[in-house]
Amino acid sequence: MRNKQPFVRVDVGALTETLFESELFGHKKGAYTDAKEDRTGRFEAANRGTLFLDEIGNISLQQQSKLLTVLQNRQITRLGSNELIPVDIRLICATNLPLSELANESLFRKDLIYRINTVEIIVPPLRKRKDDIVLLTEYFVNIYTEKYFKTNISFSAAAIQKLKRYHFPGNVRELQYIIERVIIMAEGHIIEPEDLIFSPIESPNQDGIEEIRETKLSAVEKSTILKVIDKNSGNITKAAKELGLTRTALYRRLNKYEN
Repeated sequence: MRNKQPFVRVDVGALTETLFESELFGHKKGAYTDAKEDRTGRFEAANRGTLFLDEIGNISLQQQSKLLTVLQNRQITRLGSNELIPVDIRLICATNLPLSELANESLFRKDLIYRINTVEIIVPPLRKRKDDIVLLTEYFVNIYTEKYFKTNISFSAAAIQKLKRYHFPGNVRELQYIIERVIIMAEGHIIEPEDLIFSPIESPNQDGIEEIRETKLSAVEKSTILKVIDKNSGNITKAAKELGLTRTALYRRLNKYEN
């Protein structure tokens, strides 16, 4: 069973052209200047198990070509060697790019997409799976309380609700950093809403977003009302009728915009 075999993860998007082959396929001693001993690549390390290639959408066309050859032949060749080594892996790939954007021949080979996209799993953003926020929060709390030697820290119901209301543009990584920061700064055992600080790097907080939306809507409404009044040559009765308002309601809106 593969679930009892190795699970090997590689962030291929972070590998340079020179490290790509050595990291994935391994090398023999003396294959290049710093190759001081034989090295087993990630494909070999994951043999009979699972190889997870993260950020695969970021690899170059040349790297894609080398990867495709290995996947088609199910064999790797270590750098500095001519020996073909068979590999038996379950391959999982991940990317934050939509498939439509990935399927651009100038960026990504379609034949490689067909090879790796046998079964596609689309993970919705965190804001669309609110129940996961609680589970992930508990997971990160356990990690960071141990890391920073904190004990008996929990979140109040109001703090959990604040997390659930937030839109998390940075997805799980943003939640992770929020939890790490609040654990570091925690002075008591209960995390309250005011202890949670959302990153300004991503976007304004939810309250800020609502304020922006309200401002934009008010501007659109004001512009529409003034245009209708101008169209009716300043006749408030006719303008109110066209807008579907009473004269009193229209005057109330005009007074609001004058303040």
